[in-house]
Formats: sequence, C-alpha cells, structure tokens
Amino acid sequence: MVYLYLSIAIVAEVIGTSALKASEEFTKLGPSLIVIVGYGTAFYFLSLVLKTMPVGIAYAIWSGVGVTLIVIVGAIMFKQVPDIAAIIGMAMIIAGVVVINVFSKTVSH
Repeated sequence: MVYLYLSIAIVAEVIGTSALKASEEFTKLGPSLIVIVGYGTAFYFLSLVLKTMPVGIAYAIWSGVGVTLIVIVGAIMFKQVPDIAAIIGMAMIIAGVVVINVFSKTVSH
C-alpha cells in the first residue's frame, strides 16, 4: 500500500507543478485551483507514506521520480525539450531510485 500512496503523491505533485506553469503566476483560476488540490493531495499521501518509510528514502523517490516525470510533461505540454545533459542526469536519478528500491534495507518492501 505504501507504494500506491507514494505513486499517488508523485502524480499529484506532477499535476500540481504542471498546473503551476499553466496558472501564469496564479492569474488563472482553474490552473491555480489545480495547483492547490494537487499539492495538497501530494503532501497528504506523502504523509501517509512517512508512517512506514523513512523520510529520506521517501523524499528521494518522490522527488527523483517527480523530477523525471515533470521533465517529460514539460517536453510534451510546453515544448521544453531537455538536452542530452538533462537526459543523462535524469537517467542517473532513475538509476538512484532503482538502487534505493532494490538494494536498500531501509525501504519497506
């Protein structure tokens, strides 16, 4: 269940961040409301994750996967295509998340 909650937190954060760009500095009501709901949902589900997963591990996974997803969303929705250095960096982030999940004894499986 912890990974389901973490996945919900990540997706909600990505939705909130995407809407933050679309809100144009909170001048558009619809995207601004999505930001508030997205971040509220993200932090609520992250708090549930923290009941069973160490904060450092949860945050590493949440932020690493979130960064990667938001770059993909940015490329698709906002035409902000990453360069090769950014792609390599994201690959390293993904590798780090995999190492944490596969090899760390601090992650509850």
